[in-house]
Amino acid sequence: MQTIHAAQRWAKTWASAWPLQDVEAIVEMQADDGEHWASMFRPFHGRTGLRGYLQECFAEETRPAETWFGEPVVAGGSACVEYWVVIHLNGQRITISGCTVLTFDETGLVKSARDYSEVKEGRHARPIQAFNQ
Repeated sequence: MQTIHAAQRWAKTWASAWPLQDVEAIVEMQADDGEHWASMFRPFHGRTGLRGYLQECFAEETRPAETWFGEPVVAGGSACVEYWVVIHLNGQRITISGCTVLTFDETGLVKSARDYSEVKEGRHARPIQAFNQ
């Protein structure tokens, strides 16, 4: 699978699965031996690791997330996807802005996902031009 198609599928799946807290839809995109770095000191290995991370995160959210994912930027076998998300933790709004750097295997499954994000209390407007909306 071409990197651009794998990255577009990844962004579309996260955008639709996060509000539904559909752990399995996200996990299905992960290679069995893939790594997901939620922060630079906390890697999650394989589908089991990613599943545990997502279950932990989604359990804290009290309302469906509002998600926006940008068009992937591809260079060689890697892609970067920008995102903007508003979540609700115990009734409090939190905005997460970030990007994920991805590599995929030949079938389009995620070999490596490194997430870089900023978290801020409240609901903050996304930069509309970046998300073509």
